[in-house]
Amino acid sequence: MMIVIIGLALVALAFFGAPLFSIILAVAMLGFYSSDIELSVITIELYRITNTPLLLALPLFTFAGYLLSESNTSGRLVRLSTALFGWLPNNLSFVTLTACALFTAFTGATGVTIVALGALLLPALKQAGYPEKFSLGLVTTSGSLGLLLPPSLPLILYVVIVQQLSLEQSVTMEEVFVAGLLPTVLMIVLLAMWSLWVTRKDPIPRSAFNKKEFFAAVNESKWEIPLPFFVLGGIYSGFFAVSEAAAVTALYVIIIEVFIYKEISLQQLPKVMHTSMIMVGGILMILGVALALTNYLIDAEVPTQLFEWIKSNIESKYTFLILLNLFLLILGAILDIFSALVIMIPLIVPVALGFGIHPVHLGIIFLANMQVGFFTPPVGMNLFIASYRFKKPITEIYQATIPFMLILLFAVLVITYWPGLSLWHLK
Repeated sequence: MMIVIIGLALVALAFFGAPLFSIILAVAMLGFYSSDIELSVITIELYRITNTPLLLALPLFTFAGYLLSESNTSGRLVRLSTALFGWLPNNLSFVTLTACALFTAFTGATGVTIVALGALLLPALKQAGYPEKFSLGLVTTSGSLGLLLPPSLPLILYVVIVQQLSLEQSVTMEEVFVAGLLPTVLMIVLLAMWSLWVTRKDPIPRSAFNKKEFFAAVNESKWEIPLPFFVLGGIYSGFFAVSEAAAVTALYVIIIEVFIYKEISLQQLPKVMHTSMIMVGGILMILGVALALTNYLIDAEVPTQLFEWIKSNIESKYTFLILLNLFLLILGAILDIFSALVIMIPLIVPVALGFGIHPVHLGIIFLANMQVGFFTPPVGMNLFIASYRFKKPITEIYQATIPFMLILLFAVLVITYWPGLSLWHLK
């Protein structure tokens, strides 16, 4: 009876806005206590994640991303993308898609992309002749496109969580980094095709390739262009481990933004560091207590029982996948991506493995759904950020994003039912 009362109290506290980590921790403590297991296992779990070498990459990439978002990197990225793709049909829509995807990949925050790049891209799109409704939907949607690109923080966190589960079939950072490339290209191509269709009756004039502007844009961005090569080239050549690549990236970003571009002063550096580490601290706290809860669930054989229940009601792997997509879309609309990862991955991964789904493929499915969930009405987080940033009614943002959401839902189905798109490099 006492456990039931405490459980109801926790539900009430969660409803009234208690911090997520405190609810998860309380549930873990309640579970261990009811099983007569010493609560010291929770502190042991918190200590165990500090000994995970891969976890070092999380604060370093986060810090680098915050520095980039505080500088004028967004403006240089848009100028470079425009100079590079300005000759294409509907060039500015393609520039929006690629620039937002790359910026989100490095900052790890979809809302930051809408705020930082939206001020540049939305007026430019409307001035170029794109319909206002289309422009609103494009910028709002593009903000989440980079979640599958390295060194996206959700990708790193997914790998960390799966490796902590000690499964027979685990994943590496290198495998997941490559797995997200083609699905992201698919999403960008589909959205670019939609922009061509929208403007088919009134085509947007394309500009000729301007060699002078191109080299000027390259020269302006010459210190930031090498960043992807540090991450991908260093890791896949074997020259850097993932954590070492993160350290080099953070150091390099400090040098170029503080001492070369001088857009962030030495006095600002501690503030940026403080802000970024608050976010990392929150993630690590949730991760630690969630993994403690995971240990209890594994001891109680909850994933096994969940799999047996699902197997008795769902025989087809493909039926399981479509139900998983629906569940993740709802989850992405109501929960932030980091909380969703640490809470759901320990439960979903063992069940998916039972259906023969590769954990790398599952990670891409999970994050692709969460991308769409960010702008799924009525409560997708990016919808409210866009409404606030562009001073538009939320209903107008709903209407603007629905066509893009439907297109990306089709992309999610392709990603889900075509494993080769994510696993081609593992064959």
